[in-house]
Amino acid sequence: MNIQSKPRAMTRRQLLKNSAAAGSAFVVGAGYLAGADAAWATETSALEPRTMATLVQMARDIYPHDRVSDEYYVVAVKGYDTPEAAEEIEVGIAMLDGAARGKGHGSYLDIGWERERVDVLRQIEASPFFQKIRGGLVTGLYNQKAVWPIFGYEGESFSQGGYLDRGFDDITWL
Repeated sequence: MNIQSKPRAMTRRQLLKNSAAAGSAFVVGAGYLAGADAAWATETSALEPRTMATLVQMARDIYPHDRVSDEYYVVAVKGYDTPEAAEEIEVGIAMLDGAARGKGHGSYLDIGWERERVDVLRQIEASPFFQKIRGGLVTGLYNQKAVWPIFGYEGESFSQGGYLDRGFDDITWL
């Protein structure tokens, strides 16, 4: 793996052409990862783009929220795209892909059904790699202020006088 390589430039036309890949949730190119709908993209510096795509799918499968878009999961796992973490993450994703091959698939990303991906994750859930990713997602995903409104969380209340003075009883879903 060449960590120092610069991503190759890609035109918008090439990105959209690549995103038309049948059944693909992610477009993986040299140094970048994008949503198949081309609504978001991120560059990778230390991880292979396919590894980042696998991390995003893994994050979505560990903490599935239909109303949370992939871009927030990308932010949650982007911290693993460092030279210090790259080797451990690449080895962990190779282990995950190996578990997927044991179930008859080419890789974790090749598994089309969420239930089958979760079965593969259950095989590795005791591993330090899985625990690291799962633990990191708790803060990486749920500490994003942009995600809070999706869940109806208004943020901390202490600086605004506490919940008693801020409508603690305005819950409309009960």
